[in-house]
Amino acid sequence: MSDALPPQVRLANEIAVQFAHLPPAEGASRVAKHMRDFWEPRMLRSLLAYKDAGGEDLDPLAAAAAEQLRQPA
Repeated sequence: MSDALPPQVRLANEIAVQFAHLPPAEGASRVAKHMRDFWEPRMLRSLLAYKDAGGEDLDPLAAAAAEQLRQPA
């Protein structure tokens, strides 16, 4: 992982670590819920744009959560 990650990617990855002990589907759901509950819309849009651009440094659980963010809550 790069040391110069965008803040939303760094935060998404840190959140994903907190839910890594759960089954992947449940972990991704919990990460997505946390983001919906606490992140500003512009942070969510920025994360989705990063993922759409390749998202190479995004934790797999955070990437799965980002996909869930595209769905209505």
